[in-house]
Amino acid sequence: MSTSASSVFRLSRRLDGVGFSDIVKIRNKVMELRAGGARVFQFEGGEPFLETPGPIKEAMARALAENRTRYAPSSGIPELRHAIASKLRERNRTPAREEDVVVMNGGMQGLFAAFQTVVDPGDEVLVFSPFWTPIRDLIAHCEGRTVLVRSTEARREGIYETLARHATERTRAVYFNTPQNPSGFTFTREEAEEAARFARERDLVVIADEAYEDLVYEGEHVSIASLEGMFERTITCYTLSKSYAMTGWRMGYAVAAEPWMTGLKKCLLYTTNGVSTPSQWAALAAFALPDDFYEGIRRAYRERRDLLVSGLCELGLACDPPAGAFYAFPDVTRVHKESRAAADILLERAQVATVPGVVFGEHGEGHLRFSFSTSPETIQAGLDSLRRNL
Repeated sequence: MSTSASSVFRLSRRLDGVGFSDIVKIRNKVMELRAGGARVFQFEGGEPFLETPGPIKEAMARALAENRTRYAPSSGIPELRHAIASKLRERNRTPAREEDVVVMNGGMQGLFAAFQTVVDPGDEVLVFSPFWTPIRDLIAHCEGRTVLVRSTEARREGIYETLARHATERTRAVYFNTPQNPSGFTFTREEAEEAARFARERDLVVIADEAYEDLVYEGEHVSIASLEGMFERTITCYTLSKSYAMTGWRMGYAVAAEPWMTGLKKCLLYTTNGVSTPSQWAALAAFALPDDFYEGIRRAYRERRDLLVSGLCELGLACDPPAGAFYAFPDVTRVHKESRAAADILLERAQVATVPGVVFGEHGEGHLRFSFSTSPETIQAGLDSLRRNL
């Protein structure tokens, strides 16, 4: 049977610009080395070093024992949506009601639904860069176009002015991630106000990604939806993965007013038709954890951050302490000007696994992403290996 280019055996056009994760390829290489008996110091990951807190696991066990395993409302169980709305009002200063919350399968589904809700073919989205790698693919899936705005340039020359230089008549939205993956760059309140003013004056939608909201070490976390005139034009996506070490649970939520909520609900309905019911009852326990839980995890991450950053700087890999998230993003051009080659050198010579900065866009070139979400012992051992082998 013929399978010419015009035949049925082809993917839909909207997948042409959608790729696969480079980080998965790195992880596979690490697994090969470990299978061969090598000790690899892993700094390439994006998972919390913590275990899921006990109250969350206990709540899951209770939900299963009580047979809370049937279909739940597609948007989420009311108790969880109520708890999330309360958290948003108290901690994020966002005027959210229960009906403004939809429970999602992790932050990724929330972001997928947000871009699907907002972006039409040909629309442009302004993305601060370096950026979390799936964002370009999520925009490409909508047949939109990613326009990169360098974060450090925007800080130096002004958020509003820099966004204005990159905007066109096709600009539809701004992707606003704080703290940022991969660099830990965190917008100040004044910078968030500038981005908000730009969105209001240009009549744009903001898709906010606050995955690392609880991991801010310098200054404060500012939800852009909390600023004047922004709630109605912002879709904010959250995940329980980072704050509560629930990566494998696939729990997240999105917050928005109409008409965006209708779009989010449609995307949820026709992808997974909701989220695991017992997992939602478990997630409810996360929002009852005491305030000192958050200070405890920040203290633990700050210790690891300072250990890694000081060690990298001693090795001549210039690195500013990240204000948030759990990644360091040093300049590694003294190892090699190309980050993919630098990552290979570190892995082959010192068995230190990192992620090339170019994976996070052109503005990440010359850098490597190191996760400090591991034990202090692993951080110290990795630094020692670099000292011996570089």
